[in-house]
Amino acid sequence: MLDNEVNSISYALLSAFFASLTTIFAKIGVEAINPNLATAIRTVVILIMIWGWVVAKGQLDAILTISPKTLLFLVFSGLSTGLSWLFYFRALQAGKASLVAPLDKSSLVLVLIFSVFFLKEPLTLQVILGTGLILTGILILIR
Repeated sequence: MLDNEVNSISYALLSAFFASLTTIFAKIGVEAINPNLATAIRTVVILIMIWGWVVAKGQLDAILTISPKTLLFLVFSGLSTGLSWLFYFRALQAGKASLVAPLDKSSLVLVLIFSVFFLKEPLTLQVILGTGLILTGILILIR
């Protein structure tokens, strides 16, 4: 395995770990307040943390080199994230985390499909089988 592959796998596993904590903490945190307010509070925390990280790493000057296309797609990503969080917090408040989280992760299936059509990534047997297994697992968990 190449160093980049090892790094991407390590970062993805760390992301999955923290995403799992996010669900548990969010479920507890959203119990007694409006989910929109909960999302706003969470967003402020993230905003402060990430901008602090960028400044601490000395990466702020790179903001001047961002192309319009890159900026546009980052804005689209931010809008998608915001909508996802609003619906996710509403779902967590109304339902069980053990049901909401797997349904939310059905986004993985959509990412695999979209990556083939929009990013022109190859549709391999591995992708087809993996997507099928993920979808099967989600269906088992929600029944």
